[in-house]
Amino acid sequence: ERYNKSQKNKNAKDEEVVEEELKEESEIALEEESDIEDISVDVEEVASLESLTQDEDGLNLKGEEEYLGLFNKMSPIINPETGSFEDATIIGATLKSDAKEVIELLNSDLVRNHFPKNIKFLIGEYPGLSAEEKRKSNSLQGIYAIKTVPGTDEAKLEGDRVKSAKFDFQETGQAEISLEMDQQGSSLWARLTRENIGKPIAIALDDFVYSAPIVQNEITGGRSSITGNFSIKEGTDLANILQTGKLPAPAKIVQEQIVGPTLGAESIKGGTTAFLLAFAVIFVLMIVYFNTGGIVASIALTLSMFFTFGILASLGATLTIAGIAGIVLGIGMGVDTNVIIFERIKEELANGLDYPQAIDKGYKRSYAPVLDGHITSIITAFILFSYGMGSIKGFATTQIITLILSLFTGIMISRLITDIYMKRGKHFNYFTKISKAVFQKANFDFLGKSKIVWAAMILVFVLGIGSFFNGFYYGVEFSGGRSYTVQLDKAIATTDIREGLQDALEKRPVVKTVGLSNQVNITTDYLINENGQEAEAKVLTALYEGMLASQFIDQGVSLDKFERDYVQSSQTVSPTISEDLKKGAMIASVLSIFAIFFYILLRFRRWQYSAGSIVALLHDMSVLLILFSFFKGIVPFTMEIDQHFIAAFLTVIGFSINDTVIIFDRIREIFSKDKKSSVKTVVNTAINNTLSRTIMTSVTVLLTAVILFVFGGEVLRGFAFAMFIGVLTGTYSSIFIAPTVLVSLDKNDKLKQEVDKSEYIEALKAQA
Repeated sequence: ERYNKSQKNKNAKDEEVVEEELKEESEIALEEESDIEDISVDVEEVASLESLTQDEDGLNLKGEEEYLGLFNKMSPIINPETGSFEDATIIGATLKSDAKEVIELLNSDLVRNHFPKNIKFLIGEYPGLSAEEKRKSNSLQGIYAIKTVPGTDEAKLEGDRVKSAKFDFQETGQAEISLEMDQQGSSLWARLTRENIGKPIAIALDDFVYSAPIVQNEITGGRSSITGNFSIKEGTDLANILQTGKLPAPAKIVQEQIVGPTLGAESIKGGTTAFLLAFAVIFVLMIVYFNTGGIVASIALTLSMFFTFGILASLGATLTIAGIAGIVLGIGMGVDTNVIIFERIKEELANGLDYPQAIDKGYKRSYAPVLDGHITSIITAFILFSYGMGSIKGFATTQIITLILSLFTGIMISRLITDIYMKRGKHFNYFTKISKAVFQKANFDFLGKSKIVWAAMILVFVLGIGSFFNGFYYGVEFSGGRSYTVQLDKAIATTDIREGLQDALEKRPVVKTVGLSNQVNITTDYLINENGQEAEAKVLTALYEGMLASQFIDQGVSLDKFERDYVQSSQTVSPTISEDLKKGAMIASVLSIFAIFFYILLRFRRWQYSAGSIVALLHDMSVLLILFSFFKGIVPFTMEIDQHFIAAFLTVIGFSINDTVIIFDRIREIFSKDKKSSVKTVVNTAINNTLSRTIMTSVTVLLTAVILFVFGGEVLRGFAFAMFIGVLTGTYSSIFIAPTVLVSLDKNDKLKQEVDKSEYIEALKAQA
């Protein structure tokens, strides 16, 4: 028809000849493709393509071979009554083996020029095929013409607007996929469904159409459902595709799991318990140590938590167990703001100032150490966010939000409450019998044992280097592994399965419930360095023997029956992504060290301060490496180098620096006023003056780590242990190592060359 239209002015005889030749060649081409010549579809399930072919341009005969090549590989789907594409979900069908070539031909200039620019050709599922038919190597696939947003390659509604997608069965027994969209997605979805009633909307991922359901009516409120004759696997797969959302770049999927509600319930319960306990303990501790002033700190902390959850909710964030850990840790470190301020107020009161003066100076003189300590921690968290993956990124996000809000509530809100109270002629008390008795007149000679400190530090560095030769247990994210989905006769706690399989698989595997409560996914790196069918058989046999020995399966179950009836699927978890994790962790560690070095150099203007901080950091990192290398397999819990360990590792860097910076700030302050005392005397004085603050903050974070260890669940024990040891070593290094290195590197008393900025500013004001 197009050809006739474009050749109206040609000689009629020539027209008949050319038309006859084209007709004969087309018939030959279609006869050769006998496998797909009888394709038909239900015309009621179909959308219109008629509008796509309404341009007035004629057919270019120079490319007729491409047309014939296309129809040699593709059978068009037309309405047999009208002979057009009207009411067709797909425009054609092809064999799976020919799909790539068909798409290339459809995207050739000759074909594309006859369609609107906002049309994209995609391969997808052929309607009506069974799961068994789809698996065949020569199965049929449908060819879809998809409308995109004009000028782009994107859909009008992308997957990032889907909040959740779940496969289930209705009360009538019909399979259903329920969808929930965010606010913007709900609005777009309502408009799209209103404008396309009776037409299909394609669901595609990575340029493959998985389904094209027909719109029955307008859908408002952001909730909708897709019904059809799905098998359980097809429905689950489609729900997973919708849940995946929009990916910013092509990705290689190396592992896919559906985590069931049992694990979710355990994680939420453990994380919530740890959160509430840590909050309650810190609340009591602040009141016991700071009297009524502790109430102010607790109010500030409570508001900080409310603001944190409010921000996370507004961002639509999914709170994972690592995210909860970030919040709990943020609570402990956030307390540091009020501890520093209140300790300074107590010092000013002890120096004879009245309450209004002490509070004013206490807040003003606390700004620098508070900001320095939090900024160094936030720098580490931002680096963690930039180079971390998955749960690490969630951990870093919650930590950043919590730390920033703790600055706001700890400084502004607590000061506001205090000022309002003072205007009424009252004031908060900051002393208790306990706080008066502890460290108020401390006068320890911390630098007197410098030789012992140097010897211990060198030993730690040597053992730290030795830990790399001794080796570590790496999590499956780093080493890769083999993953088995096993359906048991009854539900068994994942913790019991981990413990029960430890001997057979040489260490505890990663166990998660998937789909059903009695279906678990077991991932192990047992024999991961061995390849081939023999190694696969050994691992499966070890898994079977472990299940049998722990009575997770009946004694009468044979290995063949276990593999056939219990093991639902198995796959190798590729270590490809672990290289990215290792690289990201290494980059994050190095960048954290350099960023902190330059920040301290910028703030303190003496390289000795930066050197002391970095040596203390390297010491703390070495201690963690030593423990996770030489104590692996000895302690009764998993000590693996995984994402949670990396999160703890880098957070310890921030905590250690926070402690060190507080002491350095006080050293510099004393040097600006005292030019006569020796360097050692000033440094000892600074450490003693900040000792109560150091111990108070350390105890707070230690308690948080202990609570996480006890109540956070098996998955967080290694993380909490790393945090606990990191806090202990961080406190030790801040008090002993950093000051010792600082003094040792100050050969010409450069540290004394500090200017009292407060007096300088007062002098300028008086002069003005």
